[in-house]
Amino acid sequence: MQNFDLHVHTTFSDGADTPETVVLRAIEFGLSRIGISDHSFVKGAEEWCMREDALPAYRKEITRLKEKYLGQIEVLCGIEQDILSKTPADGFDYVIGSVHFIKEKNTLIPVDESADILQDAAAGYFGDDIYALCSSYYALEAEAALRTNADIIGHFDLISKFNENNALFDESDPRYVSAWQGAALQLLQSGVPFEINFGAVSRGYRTLPYPSAEMRRFILDNGGRFILSSDSHAAGTIGYGFEGWKETGGCVGFEGVLKHSH
Repeated sequence: MQNFDLHVHTTFSDGADTPETVVLRAIEFGLSRIGISDHSFVKGAEEWCMREDALPAYRKEITRLKEKYLGQIEVLCGIEQDILSKTPADGFDYVIGSVHFIKEKNTLIPVDESADILQDAAAGYFGDDIYALCSSYYALEAEAALRTNADIIGHFDLISKFNENNALFDESDPRYVSAWQGAALQLLQSGVPFEINFGAVSRGYRTLPYPSAEMRRFILDNGGRFILSSDSHAAGTIGYGFEGWKETGGCVGFEGVLKHSH
């Protein structure tokens, strides 16, 4: 089992538990490393990201925990940097680069909030063409590594959160496949690992992790690498999915992330 989890949220953003509660649970779970990676500030998304002025307190608390639990677990200070965030992702142990929104006509469209929002956005901004919306998402995703200076690519196909069994669109449609393959090939040039993300599974939105099995095969066949991420928003889901995961091809250890760390 992978013995580290680097995608974990706390009360500094939209997590349910404090950083210390998270660290204690990670020790109990038997991890050797735990990374706190709260959401970077995005104007217009204040309900789920860190406050704009929260970074000093965030760094101070994680530094305190690093020192307090030294010898029991290695605590890392990360950030999940949204591609639309204006706050520089400097001075962290690692950066997860993610896309949570499409921006159209100065309006933020969250891609992981509800199926209705995606359908309304397709109707209102993309001529009722859901594949055009998906293409817009993957055009941003293609730039995630470069624009966030990422060490890890977060939930590559987040836009599929509500699409199990093709509920909103056909994932085998050539337009969709072309969009995600183009983005994946561009991201693969960075050499940064993609995460296999269990966040939507642990919260009951999906039965399978991001990215899809087809995407994982494509990424692996083109030289890509993976790490496992719980995308935990509560201490009880740290390491979720790790124990039962059998698909280890392309998975890298912590050193595989360190190659790109800051």
